[in-house]
Amino acid sequence: MEINLNKLPIFDSHAHFDDTAFKEDLSAVVAEMKENGVVGVINNGVNYESSAKIVELAENQDIFYSAVGVHPEDLYNGENFSPDKLLPLLAHSKTVAIGEIGLDYHWDTHPADVQKQWFEDQLDFAKQVDLPVIVHDREAHNDTLEILKKHKPKGVLHCFSGSNEMAKEILKLGMYIGVGGVVTFKNARKLVEVVADLPLDRLLLETDAPYLSPEPFRGKRCTSDLIYFTAQKVAEIKSITTEDVLKASMENIKVLYNIL
Repeated sequence: MEINLNKLPIFDSHAHFDDTAFKEDLSAVVAEMKENGVVGVINNGVNYESSAKIVELAENQDIFYSAVGVHPEDLYNGENFSPDKLLPLLAHSKTVAIGEIGLDYHWDTHPADVQKQWFEDQLDFAKQVDLPVIVHDREAHNDTLEILKKHKPKGVLHCFSGSNEMAKEILKLGMYIGVGGVVTFKNARKLVEVVADLPLDRLLLETDAPYLSPEPFRGKRCTSDLIYFTAQKVAEIKSITTEDVLKASMENIKVLYNIL
């Protein structure tokens, strides 16, 4: 699949290449992404085991970096957050963030009070180790914003789905907004409004691969090179070039995650 004839550099700020969707052909997928201009990908852990796996992926693939953490759908029932299980993973030079952490009230897998405790504990841990956070917020906007205002972390609100007013509050905290393939969907009017007002220096492009492929690939397995189509849509909304969008996002990623 030839995506980008100009080979514009692409950096994906959020993906999950440890997912079973890539179990059979990861090496081939990575080779094709690199051919299409992908120069960096930040993979996110969803629990202790996957966090260890993505650190291993970062060791084996030059374009991969890792964020380690416990996702709200993957909490361990009856247990508290155990930072000692993540600390060894921070020793790797390509571990750049604590994530994916946050709140998810869509599936009601874990009680809200349990989710909030794990979220706050991981935010505290991120401050202790001086790393940015990658925040998941699904149908939990009020609680997410309240906790972020309390802790004031450096980081990004990934796959942003809130209102323009919420986006402005996130920006006031000095955080970034993650924008993925959803912005290309026909029903993405709210996100289009957010993107229109979003300063370029606070934008992080992402895929959430293998999920949320942009149009015209919606419903198919997502890979990091498909960010090109998300960047095209953002460029259209902001009346600038796709290259400008990709360049700004990459610069922001490198600043936030201290990638030289």
